[in-house]
This record gives sequence, structure tokens and C-alpha cells, in this order.
Amino acid sequence: MAIRSNLLAEGVEDIIESVLTSTADEVLVANPTADVIEGLVTVATELGEGLPQIRLVADESVLKSVMDDFIIASNAANLVVEDVLSMRTSNGAVENTLFVTPNTVVALVGAGGKVAGLVTDDESFVETALEAHRGHWEDAPEFKLRTPPLSRVRETLADDIGKETLDDFDAVLSSLSSARGDGDGLDEVTISLLVAARNEVLLYDISKWGEDVGIASKATFSRTKTKLEELGLIDTEKVPIDVGRPRLRLKLGNDQLADSDIDELASAAEQMLEA
Repeated sequence: MAIRSNLLAEGVEDIIESVLTSTADEVLVANPTADVIEGLVTVATELGEGLPQIRLVADESVLKSVMDDFIIASNAANLVVEDVLSMRTSNGAVENTLFVTPNTVVALVGAGGKVAGLVTDDESFVETALEAHRGHWEDAPEFKLRTPPLSRVRETLADDIGKETLDDFDAVLSSLSSARGDGDGLDEVTISLLVAARNEVLLYDISKWGEDVGIASKATFSRTKTKLEELGLIDTEKVPIDVGRPRLRLKLGNDQLADSDIDELASAAEQMLEA
């Protein structure tokens, strides 16, 4: 059923949910801001089923910035794999964000800390807008998302490393609002190494898993391990093997971290990284 009246909300996610649940066909999203892209991925992930085809055309620099957050990017990758979300790029300046469905056009307008969704269901206008934005979509280059789907990350982490490490990984992600690194949440490599250290996993095993699943290269894992070790967040001990150099077992290198509950591990690690 189409949206029949204008929408007013404190945040953009309520409007996005109204749009996504108003049609089972398709939603063309034109000129989304970073907040809209994040909200779209979050709401679609939470709704889970019965979603329309979401075709998004956004400024490339905005998309890249949003997808630097592992939490958003890995959930977006889930939606891509499930054939719900497709993302393409444009270089046009962001003006009003539009949601175009076969029944309605919704324009987002922000003012005074609130967001309004201005709706029209005029048949002729909607048909013209849908045709125009389908054309825009078809002409836009595909945005190649490099982050692996979170579902694949979780499945392989349990299979290759262990269920206990997966449970810790999930708990750390749940405690973070973002996972970008650089002072805005821990990045995915740091999270992986910390939960591996909490479970005393070999560096070789976690870095091989991370490279195989597409999180980062073994070299990136090694560099990050060295940084965390220098800062005292993790420690290592040598484990002899039959042939070749000993491998390194990861351990938490600080009593504060070792004594933290898993849902407090991320904040404790962030405090140490910022010190």
C-alpha cells in the first residue's frame, strides 16, 4: 500500500521504514546523504523479510565514507548477497533525497532537528519520476563493496576459529555504534585480534581466516598485532611446531582488558588506544 500523507519524524529511520514497508516492488533512492544510507541499511537489516528491491544511486565519496564503517558495510553486503540492495554511484551534488516507488515519490526535507517526508502519489508525476530515476540508475556505474557479508564473516569465524570467538566477536560488535577505527569505534582487524587474544587463538589462524574471508591481508593483521602489542593491549607467546618457525599465540596483554566483561572489552580497548 502506498504512503498517502506527509511524514514527520525525529529521525530519518522512521521515514525509511514507512517507505520500505509501503511497497513490495522496488524503491529507487536518489541522492541519499550519509545518514540516509546508514539508516537504509540499518532499517532493511532489522526488517529482514518482505523487502522491496532497493536501488540506490549516491555520490561516490559519500558511499565510500559510509562503507568505511565495518558494521554498516558488512550488513550492506548481506543485503547485496540477498539481492535486496544494489548500489551505484553518481558525482552530482546532494540536494533533496528522493525515494521513488511505483506508487509514490517521497522527498526528505530536514529542519529544526526534525525530518519530513513530503509525499505525492499523483499518478502522472510518479510515473514520470519513476521512469527518469530508472534511467538514472541504469546509466550509473556500480559501486563495488569490498567488505564481506557479515553472515559469511560469522559463519567462517565459527567454523575456522571457534564458536566462543564468534560469540565474543558478536558481543563486541553489539557494544559499538560504529567500527571505523581512527577514534570512531575499533576497526574490524582490531576487533578480530582482541577477541582472538581473549580466546588465546594463534595469530596465524586468525590472520589466515581474516585474509580468506576478505577482511584484510595477513600483512595488515600482522601490522595491527604489532601496534596493539606495543601499546600493551595484547601479548604473544611462542608455540613450537614440528617444522618451521614457532607460531605466536595471542593473549590479552593488560589486566584491565583481561578482567573486562566481553561487552566492556571494546570501551576498555578504546580508552587504552586513546591514552
